[in-house]
Amino acid sequence: MSRRQSELSSFRNAVSGIVYALRSEPHMRFHLAATAVVLALAGVLSLPAGAWLWLLAASGIVWIAELVNTAVERAVDLASPERSELAKAAKDVAAGAVLVAAVLAAIVGVLVLGPALWDRWIA
Repeated sequence: MSRRQSELSSFRNAVSGIVYALRSEPHMRFHLAATAVVLALAGVLSLPAGAWLWLLAASGIVWIAELVNTAVERAVDLASPERSELAKAAKDVAAGAVLVAAVLAAIVGVLVLGPALWDRWIA
């Protein structure tokens, strides 16, 4: 396999992992919908590039955390099919990372979208 074919195969595997997470994890689908709503609002509000960067970064961090959480859950399930306090701790910590990322994203969303929404529809 050539280097180019190997890189293409790696890219396909990564996309397959994202598709797997979207199909198997309800929270991942929620994050997809939330990202779509946030980006649609940013478009409707004609936000400046800096605001888009904050929204994209916050959304990306949530997606990354959710993907890593899914990987940790699957790896732990494979390595420890029986109930284990360490397995539970690993899953809980990974889920905690998603929660921190989601709270951060919500704060960024309020700070970036809030004033624009206020100016456009309330004030």
